[in-house]
Amino acid sequence: MTSQTTVDATEPGDGASRTSAAPLDTAPGRGLRGHPWFTLVSVAIGVMMVALDGTIVAIANPAIAKDLGASFADVQWITNAYFLALAVTLITAGKLGDRFGHRQTFLIGVVGFAAASGAIGLSHSIALVVTFRVFQGLFGALLMPAALGLLRASFPAEKLNMAIGIWGMVIGASTAGGPILGGLLVQHVSWQSVFFINVPVGVLALVLGLVILTDHRAENAPRSFDLAGIALLSAAMFCLVWALIKAPTWGWGDGKTWLFIGVSVLAFVGFSFWETKVKEPLIPLGLFRSVPLSAGVVLMVLMAIAFMGGLFFVTFYLQNVHGMSPVKAGLHLLPLTGMMIVGSPLAGAVITKAGPRIPLAGGMVLTAVAMFGMSKLDTDTGSPAMSLWFALLGLGLAPVMVGATEVIVGNAPMELSGVAGGLQQAAMQIGGSLGTAVLGAVMASRVDSDLPGNWADAKLPPFGPGQLDKVSEAVQVGVAPVPKGTPAPIAEAITKVAHDTFISGMSLACLVAAGVAAVAVLVALLTKRGANAEAGGAGAGHI
Repeated sequence: MTSQTTVDATEPGDGASRTSAAPLDTAPGRGLRGHPWFTLVSVAIGVMMVALDGTIVAIANPAIAKDLGASFADVQWITNAYFLALAVTLITAGKLGDRFGHRQTFLIGVVGFAAASGAIGLSHSIALVVTFRVFQGLFGALLMPAALGLLRASFPAEKLNMAIGIWGMVIGASTAGGPILGGLLVQHVSWQSVFFINVPVGVLALVLGLVILTDHRAENAPRSFDLAGIALLSAAMFCLVWALIKAPTWGWGDGKTWLFIGVSVLAFVGFSFWETKVKEPLIPLGLFRSVPLSAGVVLMVLMAIAFMGGLFFVTFYLQNVHGMSPVKAGLHLLPLTGMMIVGSPLAGAVITKAGPRIPLAGGMVLTAVAMFGMSKLDTDTGSPAMSLWFALLGLGLAPVMVGATEVIVGNAPMELSGVAGGLQQAAMQIGGSLGTAVLGAVMASRVDSDLPGNWADAKLPPFGPGQLDKVSEAVQVGVAPVPKGTPAPIAEAITKVAHDTFISGMSLACLVAAGVAAVAVLVALLTKRGANAEAGGAGAGHI
């Protein structure tokens, strides 16, 4: 079995040799190590763990709360701790891959993520669960950009879009399939199994990685760390994400919300200034002189706002308005998952032939239409109508996940492929947080506006002191706040008011998401194929 050969490039004064990113021999049949398609399989298994964890844990939260005696605020931290750690460290983790090699970074991420998952399953307190969720986020941040860096280095330009398409398909399928798998595991095994499942998957990814993956480092890869830049960027990202997480609780008009946003802005400004002064910056600001790369980052943010924000309310709609179990709700989202699975590789093939601009714009048009259609869902909407809009949404998202990723990574220099991968993932995470926070504020505003009038029109008993706020919070997630022992006619009236008011809020939120997707169409027209895409697999041969 012949291993893949790499080029050594020793610079004067540098005792450590560096390998160029371009492999010289990856012909199929010559061995597993370094083979592009086997590399894709290996990184996809690792990435699947992280993507799955983004949604599978939400289904386990009620069981965790009951078993460990956790409060609602504690349960929120199970999600927030993971998200904060992931979002804050993604770009820095990408830089680590550029500096030390994406293979090593990926394998460390896989081992750490699987170990943290096993530790959560063995935890007997909510404090330990939250602590190990932070470690999951940190190791997940190492893993995700490194996976993109490995793909970029392994595939030639004419195959890269197809590879990213399959990579995006794995992420989409894992994200959308999380509620189904989580529901089955919690219902038939235990909440711990939601985390234990990552251990054998991690072991498989580690074994494949050790056998298959080859280290790729560009000749001019960074040799130092911009510690001040890391500190400033981490502070900026933390304050921004923290403000978005806490805004629904504090309120958008609260001084604490704007204090954290203000500190975030100042830290971003300080970071931008510092990056112009340091010899080897964390993110060379010259990257953003590339209009396509900048457009790709903005597009990922806008796509995530529309997708994550809209989907957030759809899960409440299916479970609380239509009364579906988590498993049944997940099954109703299969058209979305299915179209992402089918559409991602097809989108990769189309983008390879036609370039990313038209597929990206077309995908956002379909996303906007799907979100508009979802704004018309009501309490009586049947499964066929839901499936139509969910399928259209999946079909629209597929080319955007593939094309925007290629635009960002392909327009970055090879030695910054990890940073570019971190940018892509960070844009998605921030967009998802923005979508949930902003559309959540839209929902809360509509419910607060409509609920008192709808309640009075139904001739229900007037609210007591402080009761309106509690009822409003329940209605914002589609729950009908019917007290025990309420007579059936009154219970039915409360349920109708709650569901109609929720539908009104969800409709407005989906319309806002459709508007965001429409703006993204214009941003997509600024993208183009990566100017540096050829660098990655220039010598990859016939694969």
